[in-house]
Amino acid sequence: MDIVKASARYEAWLAEHLPLIRADLDLKHRAMSAGLFPFLRGTFYRWADRWESIVGPAAVAPRVLAVGDLHVENFGTWRDSEGRLIWGVNDFDEAYSLPYTNDLVRLATSVVVAVGYHDLNLDPKDAVAAIEEGYRDTLAVGGHAYVLAETYPELREMAEYRLHDPEKFWEKLEAFPTIRGQLPPAVASALERSFPERGLDKRIVHRVAGVGSLGRQRYVALAHWRGGRVAREAKALAPSACAFVNSGPPLKRAIWALAGFARKIHYDKMLERGVRCPDPCVSVSGEWLVRRLAPDCTRITLNVLPKKRDERRLLEAMGGETANIHLGSLDAKELLADIKRREKRWLYDAASKMADEVTDDWRTWRKHYD
Repeated sequence: MDIVKASARYEAWLAEHLPLIRADLDLKHRAMSAGLFPFLRGTFYRWADRWESIVGPAAVAPRVLAVGDLHVENFGTWRDSEGRLIWGVNDFDEAYSLPYTNDLVRLATSVVVAVGYHDLNLDPKDAVAAIEEGYRDTLAVGGHAYVLAETYPELREMAEYRLHDPEKFWEKLEAFPTIRGQLPPAVASALERSFPERGLDKRIVHRVAGVGSLGRQRYVALAHWRGGRVAREAKALAPSACAFVNSGPPLKRAIWALAGFARKIHYDKMLERGVRCPDPCVSVSGEWLVRRLAPDCTRITLNVLPKKRDERRLLEAMGGETANIHLGSLDAKELLADIKRREKRWLYDAASKMADEVTDDWRTWRKHYD
C-alpha cells in the first residue's frame, strides 16, 4: 500500500475515534508536501506500520512504554511545582508499548532528515552518535531530569533564547479566530478547573499547531489574570497510531485488545513515569489533554534556536531525556545490556534506512499532492 492510500486509511480510522477538522487536515497535507521534515512528523502511522520490517534486528529489543513519535522538535520547556524551568519531551500523543529502539531510531532519523531541512551543522554520523552517547550515559547514572534553572548552562541558553520577545508568542495566540457557540461540556469544565482562578472572562480560540496532530480539535482559552495574560489549551486525544496498525485481522485485534493496547490512550501514564519533573499544569481529563500555554511552556522548534549553539550537546540531551522516559518502564541494567550488545553503527544504519524510506514516501506524496 502506498503512502497516499495508507494516509487515507489512517485518517478514516482516526475519524472513528474523534471529530476531524477538514481545513486543518488540508493544512497538514500541504505541510507534508512542503518539506521532508514536516512529512516525517506528520506520518507516524506510516512509521508504525513499516519500521520493524525495514530496520530488522534493530527492532528486536526489550519493550518499554515509548514516546512513539519522537523527533528533534518534540522537546520543550515548562515550569515544575517549584517554578523551576524544566526541559524535556513535551508530547506523548503516540505513547505505546514498543521496543525501546523505536524512539532512538525515530529520533536519529529525524536528525538525518533535519540536517538537510533545518541546516543542522553536525555530520549525521556524529549527530546520531551524540544521541546514543547521551542515552547510554544517562542510563548509567539512573537518569537525571533537566532542571535548567540550576544546571546545563548550554541547554539553558538555547531554551531561553526564544523567551527574549514573549510578545510574539501572545500575538500569535491572540490572532487565532474566536470560536462561536458552546464548547463541549467536558472541555468547558476541564478548562475552567485549569485556571489559577475561577470565573475569569475568557476568549476561546481555535489553535492551529504542530503537524502530526493537525486535524484534531484544539480549544484555547485566553484570559487576563492579575496583570498579565494566561492561556490554557484542551486538545483531543486518540489512541496511538500503533493501535491503528494493530487493527487488522480479527485475531490480531483480539490479541492486542486482551493486552490492553487496542484503544487505550497512554498519555497519562507517560506523565507519571520516568525520571521527570512533572508540569503541574498538565493533566488528562477523559480524552482531552489540558495544559498551560506560555512563552516558557511550549515546544521548541529548531528554527527559533540561536544560530550559535552547541548542537552536539543538544542531541546528547535528547538522547538522555529519552533514557529518562524509558526508565519508567524498565531497569537501566537491562537497557544497557541490550544496547551494549549492538554493533557500533547500528543506530546510524537503521536511521539511514528509515530516512531513505521516508524520502521515497515523500516523493510519492508530493507527486500525488501537486
